[in-house]
Amino acid sequence: MTVATANLSPIPAPSWSLSQRLGAVKPSPSMAMARLASEMKAQGQEVLNLAQGEPDFDTPANIVEAAHRAIDRGETRYTTVDGTPALKKAIVEKFKRENDLAFTPAQISVGTGGKQVIFNAFAATLDAGDEVVIPAPYWVSYPDMVALCDGVPVVVPTREEDAFKLHPEALDAAITPRTKWLVLNSPSNPTGSVYSADELAALARVMRKHPHVLILCDDIYEHLVYSGDRFMSLLQVDPSLGDRVLIVNGVSKAYAMTGWRIGYGAGPQALIAAMATVQSQSTSNPSSVSQAAAIEALNGTQGFIAEHNLVFRDRRDAVVARLNEIAGLRCICPDGAFYVYPSCEGLIGRKTPDGRTINTDEDFVAYLLRDHGVAAVHGGAYGLSPYFRLSYATSMEILNDACNRIAAACQELR
Repeated sequence: MTVATANLSPIPAPSWSLSQRLGAVKPSPSMAMARLASEMKAQGQEVLNLAQGEPDFDTPANIVEAAHRAIDRGETRYTTVDGTPALKKAIVEKFKRENDLAFTPAQISVGTGGKQVIFNAFAATLDAGDEVVIPAPYWVSYPDMVALCDGVPVVVPTREEDAFKLHPEALDAAITPRTKWLVLNSPSNPTGSVYSADELAALARVMRKHPHVLILCDDIYEHLVYSGDRFMSLLQVDPSLGDRVLIVNGVSKAYAMTGWRIGYGAGPQALIAAMATVQSQSTSNPSSVSQAAAIEALNGTQGFIAEHNLVFRDRRDAVVARLNEIAGLRCICPDGAFYVYPSCEGLIGRKTPDGRTINTDEDFVAYLLRDHGVAAVHGGAYGLSPYFRLSYATSMEILNDACNRIAAACQELR
């Protein structure tokens, strides 16, 4: 089966100019690939989209009903810029209940998704030339958000044999007097790697040597851990860092609420206040109805999370096993999130049936989409090649079909 690339109409050149800042920023590669897959489907082509990180479960009924009740009560007006008091209270209680961390409502910021919370933090703190240490592979948006705020992303590669986790020595070497932030994401997008308490403690010891550096802990996949170990955030491991740690989380992944657009942050009060100032002049408050739904998500029954995780774990195990059976690929088994990050190193240099050479992981994912109808994201988008990311947040039927197509695609290479 051959799938042609969608025809995208070129955008006419404008008579005005864009900002120089925008020249350092790329559109999100994962969203671009998902959009291309959707456009190809709209043209009648069969595409299996494993490019976007979005749970395939419906938002739980109790959360949807909470939104209905909020609408019926007339909660459809502006709220406090960075979150209603009721939602901030629910977030404070969540951190105490689940993480044994004590925050006040003044230390909580609610935004339109976790991405906005991160962007607000960078916008509120970065000056031109300030550096942000980002381990690779990284979520595609971190470096570009830094660049949009005139900062400098300092990418620190990790190794597959270390499960793509940052070594303390590499962290220490990357920090300079211009370093403003360290970004830590556990469980990781795109690798699914999860830092243990001991690994976080080792990183915390390095950070204690550099008191001028803030730490952004992106914990959005907190509840999606399959190893049996308890999830730990850096601040739980070392509370002494509390005056410079921002924890970012949200309801999108564990609660299947990606479209509701609610993320939140917890950190030093001065930082939270500065982030509220940024938000007050950009989007103002998140959706009032979505905030009401998020309160129910955090306060309501949590049993479905474990049920979903059993499904995710089974999918992970099946996909990892299938990928490791394919000559030219290898894939470590991740402990969290809902992604795998297989290596396609064994396929570099081979040729497709129509004579195209696979020189990069980007060439490989283009071939998968064009000739076999499987949408993935190349590892270069995440800062480490030659790999590619697949999301297993879809049905086993689709995953089996996708793995069959990937196997066929690899077998056709010469």
